[in-house]
Amino acid sequence: MAIKRLSAFMVILLPVMAVAQDFGIKFSGYVKNDIIYDSRQTVSIRQGHYLLYPDKKVQDENDADINAKSSFHILSIQSRIKGDITAPQVLGAKPTGLIEAEFFGNIEQNINTFRLRHAYIMLSWPKTELMIGQYWHAMFITECFPNVVSFNTGAPFQPFARNPQIRLTQKIGKFSVIGTAMSEIDFVDNGPDGASSKYIRNASLPELNLKLTYKWKNETSGHELLAGVGGDYKKIRPRLTTATNYKDEESSDAMSWMGFVKYKIPDFTFSLEYVYGENFYSLTMLGGYAVKEVTDTEKDFRTYTPVRTMSVWTDIQTNGEKWQAGLFGGYSRNMGAPDIISPVSTSGSPDPKQIYYSRGSDIDHLYRVAPRLLFNAGRFRIAGEVEYTVAAYGKPDSKGVVNDTEEVANFRFLLGTYLFF
Repeated sequence: MAIKRLSAFMVILLPVMAVAQDFGIKFSGYVKNDIIYDSRQTVSIRQGHYLLYPDKKVQDENDADINAKSSFHILSIQSRIKGDITAPQVLGAKPTGLIEAEFFGNIEQNINTFRLRHAYIMLSWPKTELMIGQYWHAMFITECFPNVVSFNTGAPFQPFARNPQIRLTQKIGKFSVIGTAMSEIDFVDNGPDGASSKYIRNASLPELNLKLTYKWKNETSGHELLAGVGGDYKKIRPRLTTATNYKDEESSDAMSWMGFVKYKIPDFTFSLEYVYGENFYSLTMLGGYAVKEVTDTEKDFRTYTPVRTMSVWTDIQTNGEKWQAGLFGGYSRNMGAPDIISPVSTSGSPDPKQIYYSRGSDIDHLYRVAPRLLFNAGRFRIAGEVEYTVAAYGKPDSKGVVNDTEEVANFRFLLGTYLFF
């Protein structure tokens, strides 16, 4: 099925190259193979390929930790193809486009199938850019992210998501103001009916993001600086009706902030990012939201409170052509909710419990250290990386702050091979 989809993709796009000299497509991409060994069971995506953090301790009848079991895998699902599209000038702007896909699948059950990553149209004027399509979330900074070997690209410490969006960029000297309105597709919020894009769709308002960036470059010395700050607002509607069939109009709001810096010299590149905010579930990070309280037990009306997350990461890498070495470090903390999360009685359960729609609600903090070494030979690359990731599991209190923690750790040994085209 995946081969058929790829063939159809090529058949549709290849004739475009012959339409006119100023209208065409240039293909690129790579074939990648990942050889993976983990020292224990993990919380991850696509058969362990996309690592988040080590799984909690689960004791058997003899008090042995069931998840203290290593695993090994080989996968090629990150291999991808990209088409960069050019077209004649329109409306005084230079139009370009991009379409990119890979074999990662969009859910666990269809791993190895062809799926869309990016697809957008860009209109570029001298000081203004308008992009419409599917691309990285506005909190994923494409010019400042960890250059790790792992496909997680620094998640769950780094915001990671791709979203359908409209993005407008206005350049003012060395500064740029970037406004983005986003929906959700593959990276979605969690809720009463599981993970779905319907929660943000039913809010009838796109996620809104505003950033300010600064770029500076010294052509003589080869030094470059990128810095920026941003804010994000998202509203979701978890339910349309209550369990007792009353229309439910309650929503959940989330605000987030970020700051980042990247400094490059001929020999090294240094990057740093800090994010703090609410409901980071769709960004593949810790966090989400919880049921604050049931305000009407007969009609089952509920209010919600966001779960806050703080995360910081840094990355340094050498810039050699043949050999490159790098080191990534990340730390993330569950900051709990701004309100008390009241236990809720549910059918089939005699004891009221807190209800979370979040990732890692029983984790206080995470941290990771990941050194890497890359060797490049023409279009071939071989890269090795060791990820040491620690998760501190415990029990959330009345505001979702996790106490009485115990750390569990995982070593991931990763070897990746690439052939670029």
